[in-house]
Amino acid sequence: MKKNSAILGAAFLMATSAIGPGFLNNTSLFTNQLLTSFGFVILISVLLDIGAQLNIWRIITVGERRAQDLSNQLLPGLGYVLAFLVAFGGLVFNIGNIAGCGLGLEVVTGIDTKWGAVVSCVITLFIFWIKDAGRAIDWFVKIAGIAMVGLTVYIAFVSQPPLSKAVVHTFRPEKINIKMIVALVGGTVGGYISFAGAHRLLDANVKGVAAIPQVNKSAITGIIITSVMRYVLFLAVLGVVGSGAVLSEKNPAASVFRNAAGIMGYTFFGIVMWAAAITSVIGASYTSVSFLRTFSPVLAQNQRWLVSAFIILSAVIFILLKQAPGYILVTAGALNGLILPVALAIMLIAVNRKKLFETYQHPLWMQVAGWIVVLVMSWMGYMLLEESISKLF
Repeated sequence: MKKNSAILGAAFLMATSAIGPGFLNNTSLFTNQLLTSFGFVILISVLLDIGAQLNIWRIITVGERRAQDLSNQLLPGLGYVLAFLVAFGGLVFNIGNIAGCGLGLEVVTGIDTKWGAVVSCVITLFIFWIKDAGRAIDWFVKIAGIAMVGLTVYIAFVSQPPLSKAVVHTFRPEKINIKMIVALVGGTVGGYISFAGAHRLLDANVKGVAAIPQVNKSAITGIIITSVMRYVLFLAVLGVVGSGAVLSEKNPAASVFRNAAGIMGYTFFGIVMWAAAITSVIGASYTSVSFLRTFSPVLAQNQRWLVSAFIILSAVIFILLKQAPGYILVTAGALNGLILPVALAIMLIAVNRKKLFETYQHPLWMQVAGWIVVLVMSWMGYMLLEESISKLF
């Protein structure tokens, strides 16, 4: 029973880590720009998600070692590089997550954003310091995840989107934007998010070849939850924009909920924003620290203190910044999208080393799917960097 709870909990941890403030902001912003063609971006991101997640989750759980440990065994020092990249990307995300917590509570209760961030920080610390923290995390992210999807489904329903047109353009888009795909994939499975569920399964002792069916089920469940939430939000934005409403540049997601259902919708937005943000704080902090704790027995013994320091640091940086610019959320997704092909390539190389996997043979179709993701994301990342550099000069 406890293991089944962990399997579902890992799926929700990954999904709710992906569904953060950046998720709400970017989906609303990009849908407003591409309209029905944004469905195609979601479709491509889901296919890339599947290729990345199934590979990473299986390789880590079958190898019974965290990603950084596998990397160090593949090439000494490589694990430290990967851990730095993931932890840094997680920190960037977490600053936006903390800001989202403050914004969500401000909408629901009226308290100042900074105080909302502080209160949310304390709640998160409390969850991690509960005696059975793993089980507490599993239950919290499940409840929050169900609440987010349910409220967003209601907003999509009342906004009355052009459903048939959205479905058609999901497969035959009128326009495509590479930057959006990189930011979307990065915000969904990039950086720490790819490893959140897999590392949680290891902590719950769900590992080895015998656990492959449970691992696949957990990974696919997480991808489905994330994809449903994104498509439902996409439809909600379409309905609102189609009615002639203009979304706020500062907070496009809030505009969607408010225009669709008035004050009640705005309150729903606050609840969804807070739930999305605080679960992402949990996912980012838990996973980022899971990359650091195995490097030293001292770090492993003081994991909760390390998680607490990570959360508090994120909150302090947000408060010192005084505001959370929207570009941080887009940049965080793009940054983690660039980390994904590096991390996935390392895992795919490691799984073919007999010294690391003596008897296990990774399925050829999964390897092909994984390398396609690596190549596609690398190409898109290069295009994105080239575009950014050209703007500087």
